[in-house]
Amino acid sequence: MDINIVGFIPALLPVALSPGASFTLAMNSALAQGRKGLLVTLTGTALGIYTHALLIGLGVTSLLVSSPALFGLLKIAGIFYLLWLGAQLIRSGLGAQELAFSKNEKVITLKDAWLANVLNPKAILFYLTVVSQFAGRQGEVSHYLALASVHVAVMAVWLIALSLLLITSARKINTRALKRAINMGGGALLILFALLNLLH
Repeated sequence: MDINIVGFIPALLPVALSPGASFTLAMNSALAQGRKGLLVTLTGTALGIYTHALLIGLGVTSLLVSSPALFGLLKIAGIFYLLWLGAQLIRSGLGAQELAFSKNEKVITLKDAWLANVLNPKAILFYLTVVSQFAGRQGEVSHYLALASVHVAVMAVWLIALSLLLITSARKINTRALKRAINMGGGALLILFALLNLLH
């Protein structure tokens, strides 16, 4: 077994800890519905990470990237999806109310979080170019799933810590203004990520 988990962690940290679509969705979900909303977003993101691991382990990702037309279509679908999610968050921010965790609050669904991860071209390329270097010579599916589990664990610990900090601070300040800033800022970030993907 030549999988290199120890070497993978330093390569993973800059990606897992940097603000991106998953970070933005997790913070918005935590603010909208507390721990329940965060759990849904983390689960959807984790399923997306495992999807990438399975696809690369089975060779599907390599086929996709080797076809410029297919990869271009996926990229465009991802861009439009991020634009739509960003617009939804901005709209939610404009109508923000005082913080009250409830079932009626507009939240990110499991499917939203999964699609935001699966349709992200940067995540596809990360698994193809970086993760594959640590999966061993044979590149077995089980190796990719093990590396994905490390990715999920690091991502979950980081986002749970940040969201708990956000929820705790939200109880001490003007929550309407905070929700507006988080939702509108998060929506703007998703739109920015989409536009940057379009330019690259």
